[in-house]
Amino acid sequence: MSGYPAPAPLTERFAAQSVIEELLAVQALVPPRSLLRRMFGASPLSDASWPWYRGALGEIAVGRILAGLGPEWLVLHAVPVGSGWADIDHVLVGPAGVFTLNTKNHAGQSIWVAGQTLMVSGKKLRHLYNSAHEAARASKLLSTAVGAAVDVTAVVVIVEPARLTIKEKPRQVIVLSDRQLLGFLHRREAALDAEQVQRVAAAAVNARTWHTKPALPGNPDELNTNFAALRRLVDQARRRRVAWVLGVPAVGFLVLATAGPLGAAILHALINR
Repeated sequence: MSGYPAPAPLTERFAAQSVIEELLAVQALVPPRSLLRRMFGASPLSDASWPWYRGALGEIAVGRILAGLGPEWLVLHAVPVGSGWADIDHVLVGPAGVFTLNTKNHAGQSIWVAGQTLMVSGKKLRHLYNSAHEAARASKLLSTAVGAAVDVTAVVVIVEPARLTIKEKPRQVIVLSDRQLLGFLHRREAALDAEQVQRVAAAAVNARTWHTKPALPGNPDELNTNFAALRRLVDQARRRRVAWVLGVPAVGFLVLATAGPLGAAILHALINR
């Protein structure tokens, strides 16, 4: 509408942008650590912000991998979709077709897939259902924008799993580890010609294709700066915990164990972060 600023093109969004926005909002409610907690390496992250932080790391890792695709590919990150806060982690448009990627950071865990079931360390999760729904939604929105049917392939990307076992391939979703992703995309047969890629890509970069009320241009530099600062604090805390464990574990843990409730809290943080 005339007089209103246009939403930012989706090419300006970076990997994990939506997750980082939520992480920083949650983290803003966390009280600063005391000097003693900083000294012993207690994580600056709360129990509520930790899953968002882990998710951001996963999407950033996959974003780096996708940077290895050639110039014939359009790669979008953190695409807002619908009318609320939901987003698609990554959308790809290229000669091999259109893909929605749902990134899951299950580093060090065992993943087991059979048909419509995906389990992480023995726990059944809804990754397959959510990813299939995401691709179907993207297909509908892109088809409407292009004026022709656009098929979309759903992919779940597991970041650094300890083991990925596919007993039976799901019917609607492809499950890959991050290490398998580029090879999978490069091996796919051509599905779209150059003109089709251009038409779909033109629709995909338009925020109005995906969201009923696209967000106005934000400040990605500020988000990246604040996330980088938080990441430095998390890494610094981890190094201090390692130094305590490797350096003076007996004395350090004895001091903490006799320090009352605060010591117990710090011990919990040392073990679990």
